[in-house]
Amino acid sequence: MQPSYTAEAEAYREKVQAFLAEKLPSNWEGTGKLEGEELDEFIANWRNTLYEARYLAPGWPAEYGGGGLTATEQVILAEEFTKAGVPSGGPNDAFSIQMLGNTLLMWGTDEQKAYYLPRLLKGDDTWCQGYSEPDAGSDLGNVGLRAELDGDEWILNGQKIWTSAGHLADHIFTLTRTDPDGPKHKGISFMLVPMDQPGIEVRPIKMISGDSEFNEVFYTDARVPKDNIVGGLNNGWAVAMSLLGFERGEAAATAPIRFEAEFDRLKAMAQERGVTDDPKIRQKLAWCHSQVRIMKFNGMRVLTQFLAGHHPGPDAAIGKLFWSEYHKIVTELAVDIMGADALVIEGRKPPSSFGADDPGAPNVSGSWVNTFLNARAGTIYAGSSQVQRNIIGEMILGLPKEPRPS
Repeated sequence: MQPSYTAEAEAYREKVQAFLAEKLPSNWEGTGKLEGEELDEFIANWRNTLYEARYLAPGWPAEYGGGGLTATEQVILAEEFTKAGVPSGGPNDAFSIQMLGNTLLMWGTDEQKAYYLPRLLKGDDTWCQGYSEPDAGSDLGNVGLRAELDGDEWILNGQKIWTSAGHLADHIFTLTRTDPDGPKHKGISFMLVPMDQPGIEVRPIKMISGDSEFNEVFYTDARVPKDNIVGGLNNGWAVAMSLLGFERGEAAATAPIRFEAEFDRLKAMAQERGVTDDPKIRQKLAWCHSQVRIMKFNGMRVLTQFLAGHHPGPDAAIGKLFWSEYHKIVTELAVDIMGADALVIEGRKPPSSFGADDPGAPNVSGSWVNTFLNARAGTIYAGSSQVQRNIIGEMILGLPKEPRPS
C-alpha cells in the first residue's frame, strides 16, 4: 500500500516547491546545519516569511489570517518543508497557533478571536499550557487550582507542574476549579492567564538531558479578567479535550514525515559506521522502517477523517501512543549504532527537547544522545502512554473501565 495524492494535490505540491525555491538560499542544506545565533536568526526571519505568505496557520480560515488550505494541502506543505529542512513556524507556534489558536476557533467568542488570533500569528504573545498538577497528572479531573470571582476578575491560587517552556512564556492557558462543589469534571473552566504579574512564579525543573524545559508554576492571588474564560463557565473539560485532540490529531498526520526524515539519518549513520551487515542491527532497522510506514498510514487515515469533517477525538490517542513509544526504541537503536562514541556527548545538540532533531542535522553524539534522553519524556507529556491505552480501550474499543479509587 502506498499513500497517494490526486493530480490537484500534486499541482499544489509544485506551488510549495516553487515557494521554497524562491525564498531559500541556493546552497541551503536545512536547519540541521545551523547552530546558535545563526539558527535563531534564520528561524525568526523564516517565521516572518511564513506569516507574510499565510503559511503560519495554513488550515485557518482566511478571514482570521490563515491560508484556508485543505487537510491534504497542509500535509503536502509539511512534507515539502521537511524535505527542504525548514520549520513550519517558530518555537512557540505549537502552543500558540496549533493548540490555542485552533481551540479558540472552535470555542472562543467573537471578541476573543478578534483579539487573540492576530496576536498569535504576529507572535506578540508567548504561550504555555497549564494542565497537570501534583495531584492531577494522569487524571485531569482532579484539577485543584482554585479560581474565585472577585468583581470583574478571577483570583487564582494553586499550582501547575510539568509546564513545558513555562520559563519562556508570558501567557498560560490553564484549567481552573471554578465550582468546587460540582462533579469533578463539571466544575472546571479554561482560562487565558497573563503571566507577567506578581502572582505568578515559575520554577524550572532539571531534566535527565540537563535541560530545564519543564517547570512548576505557582499562582498566589493571580488575577485574570472575568471574560478570559474560553468555552463558558465550568465547561473547561470539553474545551481541554478539544485542545488535546488538536495537539494529538494534527501530529498524527504530520509527525510521521519528520520521523521518516530522522530514520533516513539513522540509516545513513548505520551505513557510515559499517554496521548494516550486523543481523541484529538490520532487524531493528527493518522494524523501525515498518513502524514509520504504519505511522504514515495512520496519518492518512486521520487525514481522510479531517476531509470528512471529523474533529479530533479519542482516536487521536492512537497516534500519540504509537509515535512516543516508537521514538524511545529508534533512539535506543541510534545509541547502539554509535557504540562507545555515545558515552561522550560532542557536537551539535538538538535545539528543542521535544521530538526529533532538525532535518539535515549531523550524525554526532550531541544530536542523537540528547534526542535519546528526551524521547523518554515523549511517553509522558501530552498524555502518558498508560492514559492513552485507557482512552483507546475504554472510549474506542468499548472495554470495561479500569477500576478507580474513590
